[in-house]
Amino acid sequence: MIYLIGSLRHPRVREVAATLRANRIEVFDDWHAAGPEADDIWQRYEQERGRTFREALLGKAAQNTWAYDRRNLDASRAGILVMPAGKSGHLELGYLIGQGKPGYILLEQEPERWDVMYAFATSIHYQTEGLIKELER
Repeated sequence: MIYLIGSLRHPRVREVAATLRANRIEVFDDWHAAGPEADDIWQRYEQERGRTFREALLGKAAQNTWAYDRRNLDASRAGILVMPAGKSGHLELGYLIGQGKPGYILLEQEPERWDVMYAFATSIHYQTEGLIKELER
């Protein structure tokens, strides 16, 4: 299974998942069902309860979500970070790479601002087709 990493706010995640499935690649993207406002709603809820960020991370909702994602990251054979993505996505990709699993980055175009640490990725792609060919090897 490939763990598809990306932003809850980015519809391209679902498009990439559909393309992978059409090419008979098993992909996990169920986390995307939470919707684009999930993190904002969680933050408001926890702040209304008077919790700090650190306290909220230890709450049952956050721990449940984190365990769900981690369980599926652990079960995956590789990960694809669909850009643009935020801090969580980069942490998830780093976690996979740290486990010795392949980690790919799928960019929409040549980045405006380059980052040398992307050299940690197994490879970088601009089109899904090239990535699929590499995954099939």
